[in-house]
Amino acid sequence: MLTSFKQIIEENKAQFYEDLAQVMQIRSVKGQPTEQAPFGEGPRAALVKVLELSESYGFETKIVNDAVGYAQWGQDEEYIGVIGHLDVVSEGDGWKFPPFSLSQDDGRFYGRGILDNKGPIMACLFGLKLLKELNVPVNKTIRILFGTDEESGSADIPLYLSEEKPPQFGFTPDCKYPVVYGERGVVGYEIVTGFSSAELAGLSEFIGDQARDHVPDKLEVQLNGQKLEAIGKRAPSNAPELGKNAITLLAEKVNRAGVATGSLASYFEWLENSLSEKHYGEGLGIDFEDADSGKLIVTPYALNKKEHSLVLSLTVRYPVSVTEEQVTKELEGHLPTDSELLITRRMKGTTFPKNDSNVQKLAVVYECLTKMDGTPVTTTGATYARFLPNIVAFGPSFPGQKGIAHNKDEYMDEKDLLLNMEIYMQAMLALLQ
Repeated sequence: MLTSFKQIIEENKAQFYEDLAQVMQIRSVKGQPTEQAPFGEGPRAALVKVLELSESYGFETKIVNDAVGYAQWGQDEEYIGVIGHLDVVSEGDGWKFPPFSLSQDDGRFYGRGILDNKGPIMACLFGLKLLKELNVPVNKTIRILFGTDEESGSADIPLYLSEEKPPQFGFTPDCKYPVVYGERGVVGYEIVTGFSSAELAGLSEFIGDQARDHVPDKLEVQLNGQKLEAIGKRAPSNAPELGKNAITLLAEKVNRAGVATGSLASYFEWLENSLSEKHYGEGLGIDFEDADSGKLIVTPYALNKKEHSLVLSLTVRYPVSVTEEQVTKELEGHLPTDSELLITRRMKGTTFPKNDSNVQKLAVVYECLTKMDGTPVTTTGATYARFLPNIVAFGPSFPGQKGIAHNKDEYMDEKDLLLNMEIYMQAMLALLQ
C-alpha cells in the first residue's frame, strides 16, 4: 500500500499553480538562435525561470551547453532522470482563452503547454520539492531535466550528452499512460511531382498554416481563375484520424469543381484517392501493422507549389517490427506519374525491455493509484526516450485522452494534473529507494 500524498498536494496546490503560471506565460516557441539561446529567446527565458524556481525550492541547478537545464537532489554521479521540455509549438489561431496564460474554467486549465509539456514537468519538479520537504528516505540522486528543443527535433539532447552522463534510468512525462516501452519509427517524405510551366500557370501558391506537428485545418488556392478553400479540423500529426485534413479536402473540391485538366487533374485525383480518410497507408500500399504497435499511420501535412513541381510532405509512423526500407520500397510503387520520393527526416523506432524492474515499478505505481491496467504499451508519438538513453515515456495523458496537444485551447483537467503529480511523486520515490 502506497503512502498517500493527496493531503500535502492539496495543501500546496495554490503555490504550484502560481509557479506554473509564471512558466506558462512565457511564449517559448522556437526562434532565431542568439548567444546563450540556440533555440531562441523564448525557450531560454522559460528555462531561466524554471531554474530560478528550482533554486528557490532548494535544488542544485545547472544549464548544460545552453540547451538543457536541471534541478538536482543528491550528490552522486549516477542519477535517476526525469526529463520534460519547456519549448512549445506555435499557438495557431482560434483560441477562446489566452494561449500564454494559465486560465482555469470549470475545473479545467487552458494554455499552450499545459499538457505538452510545461504542466507535467512542473508537476514533477513541484512533486520532488514536496518529497524533499517531507524528508522521505532516498538513497539515489535524481535530476529533473528541462529540454528546450523537443518540438523541433530534440537537438538539445546531443548538446547535453556531450557534457553529461545519461541517467541510470528515468522517464519523460510527455506521452501517455501506462508506461510506454516502445516508440514507432518515424520517417518524413517529400513526394515531388513534376509538371510543365504551362500546366502550373493557372495554379497559385497554397495558403494555409502547414507544419509538421499538426494536421492542417485550412488551405486555399486559386486554380484557373477559381478560388477554392478547404476548412478542416486541426489535430496532432500522430493522430490524424482525429482531424479533417485540409489538403485532402482541397483535393476533393478541385475534383468536384472540375477546374483542373490533364496531368494536374490526375494528380488531384491521386491525392484524394490515395490519402482522403486513409490514415493507415491503405491508399499507398504501406498498410503495415503488428500486434505491439497496431497500424502504420500516415499524415500529409503540407502541399506546396515550386517552380516546376508540386511537393507533398508526409510523415509516416511505422510499427516497431517494420523497417524504414520496407515502407520506402512499397511507397515508391504508389506515386503519381513523374514523381520522385525524397526522405526529409528519419527517426528509428525504439524499445526498452518491458519486463525491466524499473518499468515494473512505474507500472505498479500507476495501477495502485488509478486501479487501471498498467501493462506497458507502445506509442505513435516521438519523445525524448528516442534520444536520451535509459528513458521511457510515462504519462501524462490517461487512456482515452488523445488529440489535445498542439490544438487550440490546449487543456488539462485540474484533477488530472494533480493526479499526475501524485503518480510522479510515487514513481520518483519508488525509483529512488
